[in-house]
Amino acid sequence: MQLNFVNASTTIPIPIPFPFPITPRLVDSPLEALLSHSYHFVTQIEVIWRVVRRMAIAPLLQLAVIVCLAMSVVLLIDIAAMGAVSLAVKFLGRRPERRYKWEPMSGDLEQGSIAYPMVLVQIPMYNEKEVYRLSIGAACALSWPSDRIFVQILDDSTDPTVKDLVRLECKIWASKGKNIFYEVRDNRKGYKAGALKKGMEYSYAQKCDFVAIFDADFQPEPDFLMRMIPFLMYNPKIGLVQARWQFVNPNECLMTRIQRMTLDYHFKVEQEAGSSIFSFFGFNGTAGVWRISAINEAGGWKDRTTVEDMDLAVRACLKGWQFVYVGDVKVKSELPSTLKAYRNQQHRWTCGAANLFRKMSKEILATKEVSIWRKFYLLYSFFFVRKVVAHLVTFFLYCVVVPVSVLVPEVSVPIWGVAYIPTTITLLNAIRNPRLIHFIPFWILFENVMSMHRMKATLIGLFETGRVNEWVVTEKLGDATSTKPEPQILEKPSFRLRARIKLSEIGFAVFLFFCACCDIFYGGNYYFVYIYLQSISFLVVGLGYVGKFVSNS
Repeated sequence: MQLNFVNASTTIPIPIPFPFPITPRLVDSPLEALLSHSYHFVTQIEVIWRVVRRMAIAPLLQLAVIVCLAMSVVLLIDIAAMGAVSLAVKFLGRRPERRYKWEPMSGDLEQGSIAYPMVLVQIPMYNEKEVYRLSIGAACALSWPSDRIFVQILDDSTDPTVKDLVRLECKIWASKGKNIFYEVRDNRKGYKAGALKKGMEYSYAQKCDFVAIFDADFQPEPDFLMRMIPFLMYNPKIGLVQARWQFVNPNECLMTRIQRMTLDYHFKVEQEAGSSIFSFFGFNGTAGVWRISAINEAGGWKDRTTVEDMDLAVRACLKGWQFVYVGDVKVKSELPSTLKAYRNQQHRWTCGAANLFRKMSKEILATKEVSIWRKFYLLYSFFFVRKVVAHLVTFFLYCVVVPVSVLVPEVSVPIWGVAYIPTTITLLNAIRNPRLIHFIPFWILFENVMSMHRMKATLIGLFETGRVNEWVVTEKLGDATSTKPEPQILEKPSFRLRARIKLSEIGFAVFLFFCACCDIFYGGNYYFVYIYLQSISFLVVGLGYVGKFVSNS
């Protein structure tokens, strides 16, 4: 600082020192300091994220992309091969009656004939209040000499009222001259497999040559045995004849329509291809006729997995028995119309198949009674590709890898893996059911949501953890929803809300929504269109707006 002394002639500046500087400066406010600190912190986090993303996340994600794309190619080749076989069978007219010896049954149905083999009809039940009359009535109406057929009701019901109703129904048919037997156990050991095994031990069952099995909601036509038994009678190497499922409620809701598409593909393509090329497919557990000697030679029913039907089929295949799928014979059944029932069913089927793969791989490799080609088909196509790869790749690629890739710009998924392969697979799934092709978009979205549960069930089965042996009978509603007054369903809205909400789906919907938003602002592709749709699908399922909802109150 300086002072100026003024006189008449001049001005003289004289510097005077101060003990502290008085140079003016800006002092940050507390808010400005906080913002500055936050900015530097965010900048540091961003730098760290970029380093970690580039050094650790990107290589792992790139590896996941490669593995998923490889699995997609494997799945595509398998589906294309089965589709080609299915179309060839259709256009060349290679019906089972032409590939195997088949002659119509003859004899006097009124008086019976020894020319007709002894047949056992087994119907396992568990608290089937809504549908027990349907299956019992259909079984008792089968066209077969009355002295050459036994109808066996294997009732494991725990509800005394239901047991009384089923017992009464059996007495009514017995009074009409039918050989119907009502059998109960004092426990549910082995569930369905245990019931079927116990049923084979009765003296009248041991007189039979063949056994037809129907779940409680299945309704065979009267000529079912007339069309199926000749395959077994005239072809001694055939151990199983499987009919196709037909559905009584395919248009009940969107979920049942989607199920119809999936199961139609299973029967028209998977079962047809396996039957035509390898004379093998997985028994569907119902609507089939077994040669009892084939069951016994394979070791009988076992309850080591929740897919006792597939277990028996694989063991019979390893003994050299052949299977025939007859698509022209259709048996009516009910599709699960509630999300809870469908999820339980899919968990049982998926987990059980993966667990059976784990249990039987060494046995399949070690067997010497079948060709290497058939063993390769069992291990690779039937088990590895369809029971493991199909479930894992659907979830990890389309629901995890693709959404996460928008957050990691160092990794990109090629367009052929994101669009071309899934489009081709989808068209191959729809090729045998063109009438329902307009439901394909809904089928894709819903199947991707279900892939989360199938993936989890597959891993549980492979590693034998958690609910690996949990058996939940698929709920059948029959006409229950149409007979209950509507006010009963709406009595407790709070209960309905708790029962409908699925937190896992809602949480995943939030994750997908976040990925889609990031793709809009930072991505250079159009993945957000698919990711947003998938997010909405998870949210809709998570809020319980799929299938019917029936209150238990």
